[in-house]
Amino acid sequence: MTSQLDGLPVVVIGAGPVGLAAAAHLAERGIAFTVLEAGDRPAAAVREWGHVRLFSPWRYNIDAAARRLLVGAGWVEPDPEVLPTGAQLADDYLQALADAPALKPHIRYGARVRAVTRLGVDRLRTAGRDAAPFLVRLDGDDVPARAVIDASGTWTTPNVLGASGIPARGEEAVAGFIEQALPDVLGADRDRFAGRRTLVVGAGHSAANTLLFLAELAGQAPETSVVWAIRSSSAARTYGGETADALPARGAIGTRLREHVEAGTIELIPGFSVQALTVTADGLVTASDGSREITADRIVSATGFRPDHGMTGELRLDLDPILGAARALAPLIDPNEHSCGTVPPHGVDELTHPEAGYYAVGVKSYGRAPTFLLATGYEQARSVVAALAGDWEAARDVHLDLPETGVCSSDVPLDSAAITGGGCCGPTPVATPAGRGLATGVSGGLLATPLTLLPVVGPGGQQQSGDACCG
Repeated sequence: MTSQLDGLPVVVIGAGPVGLAAAAHLAERGIAFTVLEAGDRPAAAVREWGHVRLFSPWRYNIDAAARRLLVGAGWVEPDPEVLPTGAQLADDYLQALADAPALKPHIRYGARVRAVTRLGVDRLRTAGRDAAPFLVRLDGDDVPARAVIDASGTWTTPNVLGASGIPARGEEAVAGFIEQALPDVLGADRDRFAGRRTLVVGAGHSAANTLLFLAELAGQAPETSVVWAIRSSSAARTYGGETADALPARGAIGTRLREHVEAGTIELIPGFSVQALTVTADGLVTASDGSREITADRIVSATGFRPDHGMTGELRLDLDPILGAARALAPLIDPNEHSCGTVPPHGVDELTHPEAGYYAVGVKSYGRAPTFLLATGYEQARSVVAALAGDWEAARDVHLDLPETGVCSSDVPLDSAAITGGGCCGPTPVATPAGRGLATGVSGGLLATPLTLLPVVGPGGQQQSGDACCG
């Protein structure tokens, strides 16, 4: 019996780490696929924070199916103990993966997805819905699909500066003064910060790392000054356990940040929630919380990221009203209850929506929760592809390998030779839901992201908690 879906590819949206991992698993299982990437090369978002170094060494940042595919094609794997930068992750791994013969013919660049729906079926229609192909709308054409794996991420949709979840008054008008998280302060973006006063807003690792870069710049360029505004009354959460921290890299971040604050290199202003932004007569930008004002040349918004579900508005998605993640996944990643080190293993069952065949994976799957790990995305991709292949036993046999301390990426400017692990995410979970694998090993993360990396880039939700610590 034939079906409208027969012969159609699985469409993967995004050629970042998790999207390419999904493609590698699809290729390994012999499932037809097409990867649609808006950029002109793979890992476009990762390259934007290419100056950031991950906490986790190479051996934890490469998907298993991708490794098998690359090694089979003659790829020489980087030293597994070296900590790559985002640029190295993109150039030495993701570019090689995208260029592999099993993937390259199936990747389209400059293919920005505008909408995903069902062919001839809007959201209201139920009859025949699951049998109708997906229609993926691009600027120039439409791509039919049997299923959609959405790994488009959140890097292009940062949170606003406004403390109430909506733009502060005047925020749009001063957009030219605002930098997204993780500017390359000591490199390509140096001229925008050297000799100027910069306000950093946020309390997560992206904020901390940017502050450390700015503090270093202040020692190089006279007149450079740094102000740090946080919503909480204390920076203790950002400082963490310092020397007593079970996570050495996180402790080092907190210690160095505290020392700069105590030395006056960084001016800390606690209890500050951005309510309004204005431009002064002499061309500076002022942030106000209603009773206090901070004036600066530039503002770095390190307030996290959020998913954009606009392109899937005609699909039947069951999204948690708080996080914007799949409803079944939300309680497992709620940042009020979990750090990235305590998120249990999960896969296709937690990622399934009423719209059969659509799955958001990677950092987008977490909505506004700042607890994503790159290894989590790899396991999501493996589980979803196994389900698409009809291998439900493998799809539901989910595992998440984490170190005892949890490993994340960081954009901290530390000597890479001095770090062999560490992270920012808290202890490994000691138990997992029935039927799930126990977390026992180590995972990697994106940045500084956006991407953990993703920067630590983890996209997050609120200013108070900042961005994701795990990328």
